[in-house]
Amino acid sequence: MDLNLAGKRVLVTGASKGIGLAVVRAFLDEGAVVSAVSRRSSPELDTTTATFVPADLADPDGPRRMVETVLAADPRLDILINNVGGGTTTAEAMADPLDGDDDRWNEVYALNLFATVRTTRHALPALTRSRGAIVNISSSSARAPFGTPLAYTSAKGALNTFSRGLAEKVAADGVRVNVVTPGGTHTDLMAGKDGYLATVAGTMGIDHADLLAAMPANGGMLTGALIDPAEIARAVLLLASPVMPSTIGEIWAVDAGSVKAV
Repeated sequence: MDLNLAGKRVLVTGASKGIGLAVVRAFLDEGAVVSAVSRRSSPELDTTTATFVPADLADPDGPRRMVETVLAADPRLDILINNVGGGTTTAEAMADPLDGDDDRWNEVYALNLFATVRTTRHALPALTRSRGAIVNISSSSARAPFGTPLAYTSAKGALNTFSRGLAEKVAADGVRVNVVTPGGTHTDLMAGKDGYLATVAGTMGIDHADLLAAMPANGGMLTGALIDPAEIARAVLLLASPVMPSTIGEIWAVDAGSVKAV
């Protein structure tokens, strides 16, 4: 299938590794021109032909400066992928039923909600001119908020609501907004030695490798395996593609059946 993405100008945040890096590679394979944003680049991102734009999107003014830099190079923007998110999890925060103090919540919301809101605000005029598309990356934990830090799950739930409401407001201008909600995905953020599961294993006093092996099945993933980031990227490409003009305001789950809801 030709997704009609060749020559499209794409902005991807959180692009240096994991899902973001997979999305960058997937768009490049389709012939798109990609600006890749993260705080720091990575050796893997450096091997691509994407244009790296350094930015701290948790800084309230970071999204504005970043979008201005991208559009200064070329005022055309066809697709925005708001992938930035995550953050660190401490054992102390996990032991607190409210998931930490105000500083912790502000940090999580800044990265997982406000970075997307602010980036979208500054990119929207260009996307309106191109009648483009926005795909926001959320999490299956927004729909099943158990066993995951509450600050993170509630921020992703707010992201889903923001995305659905925005889709209603900008559809008349030709801009499509959709969401992908990945389940457990094999990224450093999830599975790395300093990732979320490593913190959980340390808190529970069990071996990280044992938890990593058991997590997919225990989390209800019907494949019994963590998801390859490239699979998430394929869903993102389809939602961003102009061949899907009637797909608007959708929240697509790629979670191996882990969310048990109709």
